[in-house]
Amino acid sequence: MSHGVEEVPLTLEGEPPKTLGVLDQGALWANLGVSLLGFSGALFLINPLGDAPLTLGAALVATVVGSLIGTAMVGLSAIPGTRTGQPAMVLLRGLFGARISYVPTVLNIVQMLGWGAFELWVIAKGATAIFGSVPYQVWVIVAGVLTTALSIWPLGSIRLLRRYVTVGVIIAMIWFTVFFLREAPPQTGGTWTAFPAAVDYVIALSVSWVPMAADFARHSRSSRAAFTGVVGGYTLAQVACLGLGVYAVAMAGVAQVQADGTSVFSPFVAMPLGALFFGILVLRETDQSFANVYSTTVSLQNLLPRMDRRVFSVLIGVLTVVIALLVDVTSYGAFLGVIGAVFVPMFAVLAVDYFVLRRGESWNTAQDAPSRWSMLVPWALGFAAYWLTTSTPTVEAWDGLWTSLREAIGFTRQTWMNGALGGALVAALVTLLIGLALRRPAVRR
Repeated sequence: MSHGVEEVPLTLEGEPPKTLGVLDQGALWANLGVSLLGFSGALFLINPLGDAPLTLGAALVATVVGSLIGTAMVGLSAIPGTRTGQPAMVLLRGLFGARISYVPTVLNIVQMLGWGAFELWVIAKGATAIFGSVPYQVWVIVAGVLTTALSIWPLGSIRLLRRYVTVGVIIAMIWFTVFFLREAPPQTGGTWTAFPAAVDYVIALSVSWVPMAADFARHSRSSRAAFTGVVGGYTLAQVACLGLGVYAVAMAGVAQVQADGTSVFSPFVAMPLGALFFGILVLRETDQSFANVYSTTVSLQNLLPRMDRRVFSVLIGVLTVVIALLVDVTSYGAFLGVIGAVFVPMFAVLAVDYFVLRRGESWNTAQDAPSRWSMLVPWALGFAAYWLTTSTPTVEAWDGLWTSLREAIGFTRQTWMNGALGGALVAALVTLLIGLALRRPAVRR
């Protein structure tokens, strides 16, 4: 599968090859930006608050604005990976110190396992929509085997995506767009009232990739290639995906999609040649599960740097299959949203510390990197700010906790507030203040 491409070293101690250009990164992130459940996600884009549907224009503008803001954050988190050659969780050694970095690493492993299993569920549901006679369990196992193989040869897989899969995805998306614009009911009415909440939702979709950006950017030929690939590839794909989803939801029926998100697949399969082109999108979905399994693997290497990543890939691949077969992954989604919010303020702290305070210098990613307890303060405050300002609902008990906290401190969340931006801004400002306060003047010799 590697096709002669130099591959990722088997242990963390190996030198990462710099073989991915802007087209490789752009194709990878464009494929990650097209998600099967992104189509049903258009339901939350068009009516994020549940009582104030947006106009079609407002929804599309929110998609563009939210995608650009979110992908810019992902792109910035990718650059240190290119410069240092280290994956995301190892970069945190420079931010927190080696020992403290194990805490977010474990959190990331938990969420990546969940997302990996969730993607196998999505793939199996998509395949079942085409081949209804084949049991769900069979598709989970098939998808799991393919995902594991991609994870063992990650750089070869990215080149494979660029050369073949991306072209098929573009053709499929154009085919579906033409059909929906012609057949779907016209999108009329609505307001701009819930526009900030829609932007918040789109940003949240984008920044969920922050914890893994450096895992792939470390193999980029340049920081510019990594940043451009993330922002350009993912933004174009996500705007197209959510825009197409608006029409797909209209054809499937809002009530039906609310009851079962996978019902949005039906209009795709029902159209002429729909099964063929939707099958391409189902196959493409394996890059999402591949990205999650591979990032879980390199995250584990932060804990066990001398362990062969191929062993981890197989173990994680098997475990995600077991989870997808035995656990109700749909109920896991809200938890994943909660834990994902951990990483938005964290990487805002990293961005300020790396780019502003230390300007990319003296970034210690060694196994004995000293602990930096002060960096936990802006992370914690940014996390709190995220939940105080977000309008995205998750788990009832969790949302109720933050509602009570708002009331206790007399804070009123305004409709224009945004959780990802609120958390990132607070974390960034506090990091800057702490960094300036701790900075010692140079001693003249």
